[in-house]
Amino acid sequence: MQDNRIRKLVIVGGGTAGWMAAAALRRHFQGGPLEITLVESSEIGTIGVGEATIPTIRGFYQQLGLSDIEVMQATQATCKLGIRFNGWTREGQSFIHPFGLFGQDLRGVPFHHYWRKLAQAGEPTDLQDYSLGASLAAAGKFMAPPRNPTSSLGIFDWALHFDAGLFAQLMRRVAEDNGVRRIDARVTQVNLRPEDGFVASLDLHTGETVEGDLFIDCSGFRGLLIEEALGTGYEPWNDMLFCDRAYAVQSEGVGDPAPYTDVTAHSAGWRWRIPLQHRYGNGYVYSSRHISDEAALAELKAAVPDPLLFEPRQIRFNPGRRKRVWNKNVIALGLASGFLEPLESTSIALIETGIDKIKALFPDRDFAPELIDEFNDWSRREMERVRDFIILHYWANKRGDAAFWRDCNAITLPDTLQRKVDLFRQRGHFVRYRWEMFQPASWMAIYAGFELLPDMVDPALDGVDPKSLSAPLAEMRKAIREVVASAPPHGAFLEQYCRPAAMAAQ
Repeated sequence: MQDNRIRKLVIVGGGTAGWMAAAALRRHFQGGPLEITLVESSEIGTIGVGEATIPTIRGFYQQLGLSDIEVMQATQATCKLGIRFNGWTREGQSFIHPFGLFGQDLRGVPFHHYWRKLAQAGEPTDLQDYSLGASLAAAGKFMAPPRNPTSSLGIFDWALHFDAGLFAQLMRRVAEDNGVRRIDARVTQVNLRPEDGFVASLDLHTGETVEGDLFIDCSGFRGLLIEEALGTGYEPWNDMLFCDRAYAVQSEGVGDPAPYTDVTAHSAGWRWRIPLQHRYGNGYVYSSRHISDEAALAELKAAVPDPLLFEPRQIRFNPGRRKRVWNKNVIALGLASGFLEPLESTSIALIETGIDKIKALFPDRDFAPELIDEFNDWSRREMERVRDFIILHYWANKRGDAAFWRDCNAITLPDTLQRKVDLFRQRGHFVRYRWEMFQPASWMAIYAGFELLPDMVDPALDGVDPKSLSAPLAEMRKAIREVVASAPPHGAFLEQYCRPAAMAAQ
């Protein structure tokens, strides 16, 4: 029987996406005949502003044999318990989207129905008070989640804020230590096979030619292979997501870093603030249809509270996705596959899930169309569901004080999102799918934060006296307050486990 296995995998582009793929795939296919080569040019910079993650990143690097503390020390990281939204609902209001559950489900009825029934009886409470993760974040505290929580009140998760450049360097070390070959060169020509249009090889400026069976395009927005060579096409979503530019800048770190990402509404978009051990990441994501570049830059500079480390740099993007993430023998990963603004820290998570799909549907040299079609279907559905979650943040705002926010209110929702919103409004029901990044607790945090609440509670509670709910829900809030009171400050955690080694390395 002919051995038709993929022997040569070529990754084009380093940065976060390229080196994550190299490290993870080398680990996954260890001991096999697969050779992995990564081509990148040290002359070409990377975007590298994505500093916030979601909890799946911890599982990703743990599969590579790295611990939380090792990664935090290597990347100047801080802990992230969630995202605080400032001024998105109304000016002056804030809420936190935590990585964790709210309250306790009882008798098979989700907790939010009990919470709503108590509120409808005249005793409204803040949903955040039923989340240990959100409450820790609000208090500036951090503790590791208990291994065996006594109830769902103790269930929460955490992620990292890290220096994306340092993380890419860490992934490179892991990849090269396990046998990935790196070539520092620019690609000058992509050579296609005349019989079927597949990529056969890459010509480099050094004169070398690199042949491959399978290529992964991590060349960023440019899409060197997936778009420039194969002409795959792009599906824009700028009719639903208006932001198309960003200014990014780093600033000096002042005081203990918060254990959450700050995202603050501005006149034509929003500003992020991400704390690292040694500095802060800041940026303004905005719509060029609603504000000039000059005004956006001035707005960002006026809002950053500490000295800037350099002049902000502009990034232009077109929200959307490639029409096919896998085309012929090229798979796009990271920015080459599409882009959604960093509002919910999804860029690195989409790299992770892209790598998971490559592992699950890894082809041989026949490149069965069934594998390619399934990969593209998974990728499309997942990207659209992330898109819908982000659109919800804009559409549900109640600001009305600027044209940008009014225009966001006025968009026509995608049918997929409209269905989810309608079902939740009618019955408090969450729609769940495979290949969906955000689970019901995340949707609940956004619905509640934007005061988008169900019209009715579960009929199973019709016979429950609302007064009987007051005491048990108060006990839940009390239990969380007691845990938060005993937890150490986030800064103390960093000082104990991360700062000494990180500072010594400088």
